[in-house]
Amino acid sequence: MKTLVWVEHDNKSVADATLAAVTAAGKLGETHLLVAGSGCRAVADEAARIAGVGKVHLADDPAYEYALPENVAPLIVGLMDHHDAFVAPSTTTGKNIAPRVAALLDVMQISDILSVEGEKTFTRPIYAGNAIATVESSDPKLVITVRGTAFDKASVEGGSATVEEISGPGDTGLSSFVSQEVAEGGDRPELTSAKIIVSGGRALKDGDTFKQIIMPLADKLGAGVGASRAAVDAGFVPNDYQVGQTGKIVAPEVYIAVGISGAIQHLAGMKDSKVIIAINKDEDAPIFQVADIGLVADLYKAVPELTEKL
Repeated sequence: MKTLVWVEHDNKSVADATLAAVTAAGKLGETHLLVAGSGCRAVADEAARIAGVGKVHLADDPAYEYALPENVAPLIVGLMDHHDAFVAPSTTTGKNIAPRVAALLDVMQISDILSVEGEKTFTRPIYAGNAIATVESSDPKLVITVRGTAFDKASVEGGSATVEEISGPGDTGLSSFVSQEVAEGGDRPELTSAKIIVSGGRALKDGDTFKQIIMPLADKLGAGVGASRAAVDAGFVPNDYQVGQTGKIVAPEVYIAVGISGAIQHLAGMKDSKVIIAINKDEDAPIFQVADIGLVADLYKAVPELTEKL
């Protein structure tokens, strides 16, 4: 089976999310990568060095600079004559492109897989991760998105794939890029790749309090900063910080939940973390049911004390 993997990138370097998708694709058979962008030859060369990759398809065209799905999906479909499966990471971009590819191929998408059980058999979470479904596809072509936290990352060195330049339909004229606003995290690691994450909830009252309590602790630990949906909806922090079913799925070595009650939607995004530490004054908060270490305390006293002692 030949599998085509969408390479997540910023036209400069390969994103970490791609590496887990490559690992998943490798369990299906021969792995090819697609680098679509503008001025992205360096990305293709980097992708060619990823272990386990047989070939890299490079589509360098201004139409693909911002990965608009209306432009990228037809490019992918054109390559599917020679591939049996299309795999994309479960990122914002991957989840934007994959459904359009599935629709154009007239097949059912298999979303957010956790494991590969066979050539066309996979597991995926349902009911916010409270149950795991085993699904088997009968479609001639597979379209799959991969939960990055469920697979090891492929090595970025050791591969020697060939890079093949291709062309596609280009700009379909169905959409256009207007602008983007990127939340700047400073020197902090990106959420999905951070080894330590400090997250804050609605108990932090407002944006200024969030910064005063959470940021110093995160800086001391070299951690990424996350938030519950309640904190994001209240305007404390940008959407990019949200962890949960409708936010980012993370699995760091240490996850510190400050003032987060533990709604099922939030737990779905972080319960695979290796060590979960919860700080909450409500001893009955659901977060303590999944926490490895729980501290029943006033966060306004406990967190500054913890930060000071680090």
